[in-house]
Amino acid sequence: MSDDMVQLDYMLDPGWPYLRQAEDEQLQDQAARRFDNKTHTWVSDPVEGFVIAAISVHEGESYTLMMPDGSTKKLAESECQEINPAKFEKTEDMSNLTFLNEASVLHNLRQRYYSMMIYIRWWTMYMNKRRAEMPPHLFAIADESFRNMITDHENQSMLITGESGAGKTENTKKVIAYFAKIGARTKSTSTSGVKNRTIRKSWCRLNVLN
Repeated sequence: MSDDMVQLDYMLDPGWPYLRQAEDEQLQDQAARRFDNKTHTWVSDPVEGFVIAAISVHEGESYTLMMPDGSTKKLAESECQEINPAKFEKTEDMSNLTFLNEASVLHNLRQRYYSMMIYIRWWTMYMNKRRAEMPPHLFAIADESFRNMITDHENQSMLITGESGAGKTENTKKVIAYFAKIGARTKSTSTSGVKNRTIRKSWCRLNVLN
């Protein structure tokens, strides 16, 4: 089966839209964006965190800005944060962002959350391997960690972050259950099978420390 056929098979999965946006939808979102780094900038906001302001005047190291509510504000360049090109809208690997700043990270997370694409790949190191073609997913990251441990014989770490109620504990439980399942696989006797089931139960009874 060709790579194209495999990719198409994945895209027919009902869960695919929650992992990666269709290419035509990506292009529509990028074309619809009416701001860029030359004409707009991120400005801190007490309610939204950051808002996009239009640059009216750029003089020296300061901006005169048109705020979303129609008011004007003069700020130093150091008080503003740069906006990424449209091609990075809803990117799944934020290590690729041209401007890796707080405003851009929060904007990307917000846009992906609105589209129900809740998993991202923050940073992955690749050594003599092709970059993964599949979008980031909890079990894909867990599986990569497990494979690296088996192949490289080195300890692995996973950092599951998010605000209160975001699902850190539930996702951590899923990772533990996944490790317990694949770690207990064996071709040994039935006695070993009983032992493996006990191992899985022990893993799944672990308490998650927050």
